[in-house]
Amino acid sequence: MTQTRTMSAVESVANVAIGYGVAVATQAAVFPLFGIYASVGDHLAIGALFTLVSLARSYLLRRLFNRL
Repeated sequence: MTQTRTMSAVESVANVAIGYGVAVATQAAVFPLFGIYASVGDHLAIGALFTLVSLARSYLLRRLFNRL
């Protein structure tokens, strides 16, 4: 049984939403170690941009592997 496009999108959103929280927390912890200081808003914005890219990547890879 294959996964529908809608369920592929739902899975990707859930995966990336959790990843977003982990990424923002990691940025806040790791950036200062490299001398990078950002506000909470900056961390959220950076995380959001990477999240959008990750969501698209996850969905497209899921569809590719489903086709194979």
